[in-house]
Amino acid sequence: MAETKTFDVIFEGVGTSSGKMRNDISVEWPMMKEKFELATDEGPFHGGDGTAPPPLALFCAALTGCLMTQIRAFAKRMKIDLRNVTVSTRLHWRGEQEGNDPYVTQPVGFHMDVDMETDASEDDRMALLAAAKKGCFLEQTLMQGLVVGHRLKLGDDWRDA
Repeated sequence: MAETKTFDVIFEGVGTSSGKMRNDISVEWPMMKEKFELATDEGPFHGGDGTAPPPLALFCAALTGCLMTQIRAFAKRMKIDLRNVTVSTRLHWRGEQEGNDPYVTQPVGFHMDVDMETDASEDDRMALLAAAKKGCFLEQTLMQGLVVGHRLKLGDDWRDA
């Protein structure tokens, strides 16, 4: 019987407002000693200058890339010759706004179409996709309905919000 290993994956991000709607975000992956500098911005609809992708574009890219990475990594482990993979992702939200109040959003549905260029059997391709879905950190987070905690700095104290 194979030994079960556990590990933690922790990313830390700090964002700073730097323009009309631009955010410069430093993301660190301490375990790998890696750091990434990213930015988001909004277009004129939200009063931004469109100098960087909006946060939802990065979210779509992250979810798509996460699944693609796991498909390619697990294909090697499962000894499936994978020549190419294409994932088309559609993320759908609905917003509602009364008058000039801030709008409220809710997810409608997320859908991912996966096309694998391989000679593997249908069963092997289905097994590979099932493994990749289980290994995709973002997809697993979405499937759990994780509650996001928030704190607000008030004076010198942090308060749960």
